[in-house]
Amino acid sequence: MIMRLVRVHDEQGKSGSPGTKKILVHLIAMKTKPLILFVLAAGAAFATTASGQNASPSGTLPPKRNQKPASVHISPKPTAIPSRASTTNVVSRKKNEDKHVSYAEALGRYRHERHDRVWWKQHHVIIVLVAGGYYYWDSGYWCPAWGYDTAHESYDYDGPIYTYGNLLPDQVIVNVQHALKELGYYSGDVTGSLGPASRQALSAYQRDYGLEVTGAIDEPTVQALGLI
Repeated sequence: MIMRLVRVHDEQGKSGSPGTKKILVHLIAMKTKPLILFVLAAGAAFATTASGQNASPSGTLPPKRNQKPASVHISPKPTAIPSRASTTNVVSRKKNEDKHVSYAEALGRYRHERHDRVWWKQHHVIIVLVAGGYYYWDSGYWCPAWGYDTAHESYDYDGPIYTYGNLLPDQVIVNVQHALKELGYYSGDVTGSLGPASRQALSAYQRDYGLEVTGAIDEPTVQALGLI
């Protein structure tokens, strides 16, 4: 219809009157405007339908069909299980070793006995190598683990050594030697080894301060020295 009106306009362009031209232009505009509006409306409807199929109500892309959800693998925490000993026995030993006792009781629990490495691991949870020998921890005291390693059996003191603040036996001895040295009871070198001179200084200090004379590092002596 549009092409036909345009063709008539061309054929009569020279002979037609100005009124005829205005009528043709008016007819073209009337016929063209609805068509343009129809095309625009159809395009908008198609775009809305397409976007509705590709997007979810929340505005995010929908998951693909037959797509398996991502799996998350969480590795279990490693659990150390002592050899030849059940977990129940380990917990029981740990509870017993956590109980702090007096020096007299710790000395009574200590035995100068030689055992191999397997025996020590079965009977004690914490065993450390300090200086020239191995020590096991029991009820707040470090004690020599004789026989744990025959290549490391150098102990200046064969007995329990009270500990605090998770310190190793040589660290406790160093602190005690420093304290006794400042008070004038110890004049030797600070070595971290509880030799005869250190034990004599301990005995003299304990005697002067009304403590039980053990010549060893026990809890009352450590407290009196102000270390804890």
